[in-house]
Amino acid sequence: MKGKLIVVTLILICLTGVSIVWMGGIQPEILHEQVKRLGIFAPIIYVLLYIVATILLLPSTPLNISGGLIFGFQWGLFWTAIAAIMAAIASFIYARFLGQNWVRQKFGSYLQNLDEEIRKGGIWYIFAIRLLPLIPYGIVNYGAGLTSVTQKDYLFGTIFGTIPGIFPFVMIGAGLAEGSILPVTIASGLASLLLFGATWFKNKSKGKKN
Repeated sequence: MKGKLIVVTLILICLTGVSIVWMGGIQPEILHEQVKRLGIFAPIIYVLLYIVATILLLPSTPLNISGGLIFGFQWGLFWTAIAAIMAAIASFIYARFLGQNWVRQKFGSYLQNLDEEIRKGGIWYIFAIRLLPLIPYGIVNYGAGLTSVTQKDYLFGTIFGTIPGIFPFVMIGAGLAEGSILPVTIASGLASLLLFGATWFKNKSKGKKN
């Protein structure tokens, strides 16, 4: 419980940081200087924080935005993708090999439908569901561990779906750090397109089943 409160607090700090930068209270140069001082520890701390937050089923979107805000677009995308994929693998392994009872108790009503969807859609369903920002990343991680999806389909579906899924949010963070509204606007449009495309794909898959 104490650990969860710590992570919640850190995520709230990230959100506060986004708000402050957006309102012009902190110069991006100062933020980047602090990151430089931390050196290699900056991405390590970020990746570990992201993994813990995802395992605890806390929202990952604020951390996606923070990745771009702290590291810029390219490195933010790199470190956020690494963190998200590592968290997805860790949660999946735990659900499949260690924590079956806990996951069934937590997501029992959700698992049957998810298993049916994944069984028929395989890697493409994992890919599509990763693009949906409305579906919590952590729930998919744990839920997939108790479905019939193969480890290979889960891994590649997660890799190819996660990167475009986090892309717009990292871009938003990078845009906020630069004090530019254009990247934020473009990223918001991309997020909407991803949501529309993934929803269309999901509905099309359901139509084929019926």
